[in-house]
Amino acid sequence: MKLERVFENNEAWIAEKLEVNPTYFNELSQGQSPDILYIGCSDSRVSAEELMGLKPGEVFVHRNIANMVVNIDLNVMSVLNYAVSHLKVNHVVVCGHYFCGGVKAAMQAQDLGILNPWLRNIRDVYRTHKVELNAITCETEKYNRLVELNVEEQCINLIKTADVQKAYKERNLKVHGWVFDIQTGKLIDLHIDFDKIMHNIMEIYDLG
Repeated sequence: MKLERVFENNEAWIAEKLEVNPTYFNELSQGQSPDILYIGCSDSRVSAEELMGLKPGEVFVHRNIANMVVNIDLNVMSVLNYAVSHLKVNHVVVCGHYFCGGVKAAMQAQDLGILNPWLRNIRDVYRTHKVELNAITCETEKYNRLVELNVEEQCINLIKTADVQKAYKERNLKVHGWVFDIQTGKLIDLHIDFDKIMHNIMEIYDLG
């Protein structure tokens, strides 16, 4: 790809927006008030706003390899704090996708260098659910099931945080787990039972 094309596309995009609404960019510059924090994968095939059909300003987005919520990752923790405690979002979504390269890499027995510490978090999910996963004989089904389980575990990691717990008590914030089916374009709600998880983990993870 020639990078000049990007700037040409940008000019065309500006013209398109201004044709529909001459004050579009003035309005956009006034600030943001998204209702959703979306934590997704960095995969170039999965565009957050586009797959949800949302406009700029409607969703706050964080993306990393395999949509992880790692408690010592200051990047995702800072995004979470800002979105929940300052932007006051009411929904936090973890969205994985089938055929995720990060999840697939975590299933391989190989040294991937600097990726090892990151992928170990996904391998920990596999270890936690190995009985279920090892019973699946089809590798593709096993792979995609790990994608779903990884989303569920990252939702649990969110519920362990002080920001989410506080917002849950103050305004009933909810955490959701979704998967994007890259073969059909469909968003699948895993129906994470937020209230049940919150109740079950509070004995250990209650932060007051």
